[in-house]
Amino acid sequence: MIESIRIRNLGVISESQIMLTAGLTAVTGETGAGKTMLLTGLSLLMGGKADPSLVRHGSERADVDGEWRLTGAMADSVRARLDDAGADVEVVDEAITFTMSRTLASEGRSRAFAGGRSVPASVLTEVCGEIIAVHGQSDQLRLKSTSKQRDLLDRFGGSAIDSALREFRTAHREWSTSRARLEELRATSKARIAEAHRLSEALAEIDAVNPLPGEDRELDRQAAILSNSGGLLLEIQEARLRLVGDESGDAATDAVTSIHAAIRSLERAAVIDASLGSLASRATEAAVSLAEVGIDLASYASDVDADPARQAWVEERRSQLSALKRRYGATVDDVISWANASRAVVAEVADDDSTISELEVRLAQAEAEVRRAGMALTEARVATAEALGAAVTGELHELALPDSVFSVSVSSIEDPSAWTLTGADSIEFLLLAHKGGEPRPLAASASGGELSRVMLAIEVVLAGADPVATFVFDEVDAGIGGRAAVEVGRKLATLGRTSQVLVVTHLPQVAAFADVQLVVSKGADGMVTSSHVSAVTGDARVTELVRMLSGLEDSTAGAAHARELLELAASARES
Repeated sequence: MIESIRIRNLGVISESQIMLTAGLTAVTGETGAGKTMLLTGLSLLMGGKADPSLVRHGSERADVDGEWRLTGAMADSVRARLDDAGADVEVVDEAITFTMSRTLASEGRSRAFAGGRSVPASVLTEVCGEIIAVHGQSDQLRLKSTSKQRDLLDRFGGSAIDSALREFRTAHREWSTSRARLEELRATSKARIAEAHRLSEALAEIDAVNPLPGEDRELDRQAAILSNSGGLLLEIQEARLRLVGDESGDAATDAVTSIHAAIRSLERAAVIDASLGSLASRATEAAVSLAEVGIDLASYASDVDADPARQAWVEERRSQLSALKRRYGATVDDVISWANASRAVVAEVADDDSTISELEVRLAQAEAEVRRAGMALTEARVATAEALGAAVTGELHELALPDSVFSVSVSSIEDPSAWTLTGADSIEFLLLAHKGGEPRPLAASASGGELSRVMLAIEVVLAGADPVATFVFDEVDAGIGGRAAVEVGRKLATLGRTSQVLVVTHLPQVAAFADVQLVVSKGADGMVTSSHVSAVTGDARVTELVRMLSGLEDSTAGAAHARELLELAASARES
């Protein structure tokens, strides 16, 4: 539960520390005193939107700090999330205590903290989503929506519906994937066939040329040789003559002959100085290398082909490859890669018929499975709907609606295209408020007061099936009064036996049932109006109830009525 909330410079509240306890706490005060600012502070602690206009006039920032204490399985879940966020959590007697804070600067920046560590505001939202349920008039409006009604029904169903819903979602995803793939293939079949035909024609053109990897580079080299063969041979012959001479021996001394003469001189010198022997060896190696170059040049010259027919063939082949490169890639290797990818596409399209047949079989199987899972989910929801209807009806009878009947309609949706991940059902809350009528959809028939009581009844029922640490009700008593208000107070007190309940109310009948009553009062400080929050007991509480009853704080009759309400509430709590 929340043990304390401290607010500084938020709206009309300059500074206030509110100590909260278990049970039912009522927050009262005159209209405009700032009661909702307490809930605004709590909303900020829950990761709500940070509006800089909430910062008190003349202040640089607003601060809200909350301290929690939790036990049981809920504590374990929250602690795991806080540990993931790096927050500090204190464990005392199997209970965890932690703080959450929010600061809001007047220029618009806000920061969130959990356990003293800076965290994203989403962490506060996730943690508080598990431990706090907030209900206001906007929630009553959401209660009219079918999605909210479905969520409440599933929440009441607990693990039975959770399990059935998980199976349905798994089956629905498989069915949706198969259906989308089949529709895509059918829709694009003509276009894919046309594309495959175009690719086949291109592949026929490429296959007719039959390019080889790297062939364009090799042909470029050959073309350069063939077009310059005469000059190339002259240069090769000159280089060979300079290196190894010619066979006639009439040429000037060549490099190899000169090196051999040098070797002989070095060998004679080495007789005098042995260290010159290594130089003679190196010169010998140079002579051998030059002789090998001469042999290679002779071989190269013999391979130079100056045949005009060969040159014409090379140019024709280069032209064929150039035509392919203009259409399908910058190089022959790119053309070959494009062809390989295109063959895969053509083969895939050729298999479309068999793929479609396989998908049709898979889709039929997936649809049968999702229908089976949907029926199981529907059955679980129907059973849950009966239990929820009976339980809420009983609570409404205790909330001064003795003739009302609450029920939940669960109907299967036959059209698979209308199924969603939430199921194949249409959920609708129905209310028969008075005898002699027919149950009508809650969205169309319930008044504001009836909606308030239906929402409270549902929360009381859900508290037993899916407990929440703290409930917050913002004017849940709107639109009701008299005996109905007394019963709402009684029911909130009942809910306060198992959860912490915080209610903002204008009704003395509701406030009288509170274990603790907090009064938000206005004060004046120069030009700035401020509010203060204080707990009232004894005569002070009677005075506040009198104000709520009649606005006449000194009314003797009002005081007697207020004490009567307190006695009634005390007697009800004891029983």
